[in-house]
Amino acid sequence: MPTILVASDAPTVRAEIAATAGSPGIEIVEARSGPEVMAIVGESMPDLVIVDMQMGNMGGMATTLELRLEASYDKIDHVPVLMLLDRRPDVFLARRSGAEGWLVKPLDPIRLRRAVTALLEGGTYYDESYTPLSVVAEPSGA
Repeated sequence: MPTILVASDAPTVRAEIAATAGSPGIEIVEARSGPEVMAIVGESMPDLVIVDMQMGNMGGMATTLELRLEASYDKIDHVPVLMLLDRRPDVFLARRSGAEGWLVKPLDPIRLRRAVTALLEGGTYYDESYTPLSVVAEPSGA
């Protein structure tokens, strides 16, 4: 049975993810802080970590970077991370931290399920919501 660790200091975010991503075949474990994520991952390796970008004193980026650092020297195995972003410009931070996927809030069940499925299957999920449209070039001479 796959295990998903959901990390957010907002109870509503944890509940929304548990309601959407949870199923009879998936176990949901909750954390409220980055240090709590690190402790849980150190004890029992989840199949996926979903981490909120804005979370207490050790947010999503710091938590993801710490997971990547510990995996780099074999303290823990690599675990895929889905980061929940507050705004589109945070994509830069998600990329830099090494997250395998991200979603821009507000969340919706369809995107969340697609992201969870993709990451549990070993893939990636890069949310294209709120991506600026390409600027249409003005005709020459206008």
